[in-house]
Amino acid sequence: MNRNVIAGLTCNSLKVHEIFYSLQGEGGRQGEASIFIRLAGCNLRCDFCDTDFEDGTEMTLEAIHTIVRQFPCQWIVWTGGEPTLQLTDDRLWFFKNNGYKQAVESNGTQKLSPVFDYTVVSPKGNVEYAKQINPQVDEVRLPLKKGDTLPAIDSLPKAKKYFVSPIFTDHPQETKENINYCVKQVLSRPQWKLSVQIHKLIGIE
Repeated sequence: MNRNVIAGLTCNSLKVHEIFYSLQGEGGRQGEASIFIRLAGCNLRCDFCDTDFEDGTEMTLEAIHTIVRQFPCQWIVWTGGEPTLQLTDDRLWFFKNNGYKQAVESNGTQKLSPVFDYTVVSPKGNVEYAKQINPQVDEVRLPLKKGDTLPAIDSLPKAKKYFVSPIFTDHPQETKENINYCVKQVLSRPQWKLSVQIHKLIGIE
């Protein structure tokens, strides 16, 4: 699926699932106040995904800006779904010109724009392809459950930080096993860092 996945959008609009203000719950910016804009649409169907990425409302860039400027924060985190299916340079420059820094959380199947200020790639499946199209990013963050194989770092995009993120499920014991498994991975391969989703632990969005 390519960037034309969201049919019918004008160049001045995006299909938005939700906008909310919270703390970054994981990764290298963990704990920082951020405005999250979750865009609709994804080109993958991961069995562990906890996001409703199909539904969304078409919004103009100006309407989105009207919402985000209410918050005392200059960081936007674009997430999804797969946000890069919609985020052209022109759309990103609209927010950059309004004073916002922009991070993206991507599955690594699309080329990332140089307009982003912070790039996070969570490769799903073909890590070599993710490295080929985005050879360098700020952060690689891999969701991991018990028994998953952790790829070699040199097979991934070059990054400032590499994180494993335990997959949370509806079963506390299973989640605990995933956390313990990730801890063991980091202890045996200390190039990696553990990133636990604190927003789920403390009960915020």
